[in-house]
Amino acid sequence: MKVLVVNNYGQFNHLIHRSIRDLVPARMISNQTPAEEIEADGLILGGGPTLERAGRCSEYLTRLEIPILGICLGLQVMAETFGGRVEKGAVGGYAEVEVEVLEEDDILKGLAPRIKTWASHADQVVSLPPDFRVLARSEVCEIEAMGHKKRPLYGVQWHPEVVHTEGGIKLLENFLEVCRR
Repeated sequence: MKVLVVNNYGQFNHLIHRSIRDLVPARMISNQTPAEEIEADGLILGGGPTLERAGRCSEYLTRLEIPILGICLGLQVMAETFGGRVEKGAVGGYAEVEVEVLEEDDILKGLAPRIKTWASHADQVVSLPPDFRVLARSEVCEIEAMGHKKRPLYGVQWHPEVVHTEGGIKLLENFLEVCRR
């Protein structure tokens, strides 16, 4: 099994890659890589500074038929690609955010009902795209995690790869289980 991590120029992309590489063979790729060159069992859209710098991530979401996990900016690109809306958040900068798991689903399976996460809400999803459901929320943001109703597409606002996030590695392991199916 091989998972690729898309580098969207965020400060945690190398840590995402490292966390996945510790579990399965993984490689980081540029967000300018053409979709037809991507051969993997799963894809992770990493974080980054702005939607404008997300390269071909929308193309990956619409053209690739593999499981995709969006982290932070990756979640936001996923939402916009499928008709949701992203706006500036009221709380910028990274901080601890307590998240309430509403639906365990594939990626949140086995996590506690409430988890402490490390997240930035400088930008956040404010309108859920059609065919998606909310998986988690917080007092800061109503859409902390979402999943597609039919396709293996998932997104989280928080960073599961950092040590400050409870159950973060479990979330990544759950995503890898989806990739193995």
